[in-house]
Amino acid sequence: MNHLEIEYKTLLTKNEYQQLLPLFADVKPIKQTNYYIDTPDFSIRDAKMAFRIRTFENRAELTLKIPQQIGNMEYNQSLTLAESHLFINECVLPKGEIHTLLIHTPIKLNELQLLGSLTTTRYEKESSIGLMALDENHFFNTIDYELELEVTDAKIGKKQFDHFLQAHHIHYKYAKPKVARFAQNL
Repeated sequence: MNHLEIEYKTLLTKNEYQQLLPLFADVKPIKQTNYYIDTPDFSIRDAKMAFRIRTFENRAELTLKIPQQIGNMEYNQSLTLAESHLFINECVLPKGEIHTLLIHTPIKLNELQLLGSLTTTRYEKESSIGLMALDENHFFNTIDYELELEVTDAKIGKKQFDHFLQAHHIHYKYAKPKVARFAQNL
């Protein structure tokens, strides 16, 4: 499913993360691993796009994010775990909408390579202000925590996100996208 992604996020301290966990007590956490892909010269990053395979317990999805004036257009393609393993191990891009989008760019698909992975334990639930996700992320020797809010209206969503943070005594800390935080540690 493709959609325009408008989200707000903040990094959290471990204490802030633990303080918010009870709000998600009714939610079973999901473990997901993002495998980030680019070319040796980072042509995907340089085009301001993000490209990943996200694996879950029994399925996977290929995602390409392309920046828009507001938010990112997110293209998602369902994969079986076998298809995802083939791409992770051999970087053979499966046919589909994402392949079609990428062949119309200057990115050399035969140079795609796996950069590494980031594993997230995610608590996600629909709230009165949007889809909220509380994440604990593990990559390289790093653990970080973040809160994300996905909204449909950028202006109202920003106001509600700021209000939520104030109500829970959380100081906003700029959170680069996961792929950028991951790449910083390459």
